[in-house]
Amino acid sequence: MHLHLLQHSPDHGPERIADWLSSMGHSHTVFHLYAGEAPPSLGDGDALIVLDGPMALDDDAHHPWLKPERKLIAKALDGRKPLLGIGLGARMIATELGATVGRGTYAEVGWHEVTLAPDSPFDLPEQFTAFMWHRHVFALPDDALPLGGSPGSPVQGFAWDAGRALGLLCHLEVTHAGVSRLLEHQARPEGSEASPHAQPNESILADSRRFDRLAPLLDRLLSQWIRSAPA
Repeated sequence: MHLHLLQHSPDHGPERIADWLSSMGHSHTVFHLYAGEAPPSLGDGDALIVLDGPMALDDDAHHPWLKPERKLIAKALDGRKPLLGIGLGARMIATELGATVGRGTYAEVGWHEVTLAPDSPFDLPEQFTAFMWHRHVFALPDDALPLGGSPGSPVQGFAWDAGRALGLLCHLEVTHAGVSRLLEHQARPEGSEASPHAQPNESILADSRRFDRLAPLLDRLLSQWIRSAPA
């Protein structure tokens, strides 16, 4: 398969996703929308991944590529190709599916435990620790099944159309180097200072094994998602 990846900032890259795709024999192209590259044509790829980013969903004035990107996501939802969104990407998919998207009660920053929902279709452990970097959250879209929740966000992800479209609020793709870059160059999510679910930078980077433990979780998730591609 050939996958298109949409990147919204230099500090929110595909990280371990790119390595996984290459290891599984898939090719991919990253479209750097923040650098002026136009979104791709959906017909040129077999699946679409929409990465995280620091901007608001509707900030078209500062990011004019958001409008054509929203149209691309809507077209992907109407089609038959796999679609995966992470962070901002998940919120964009949830919006297109009619779900409420807005500011959560607390920012979640750092490492937090996710508990699978009883009806979760995700092939993941019943409890696992993931990296978080958000204040804005989404409700469960109609006809979607939930991933599960964390202490700060009851909906950490969803699967729609039998798993063809996935949205993840949490991050399984990050690496130690990538998060170090994020902490250095990006402002922490709004409200982090007062949030009981926001960890200091030194705690986030203290144990590199946390990043290693994400690899098998990402593998299970992406393998499940890729299987949703039509034969």
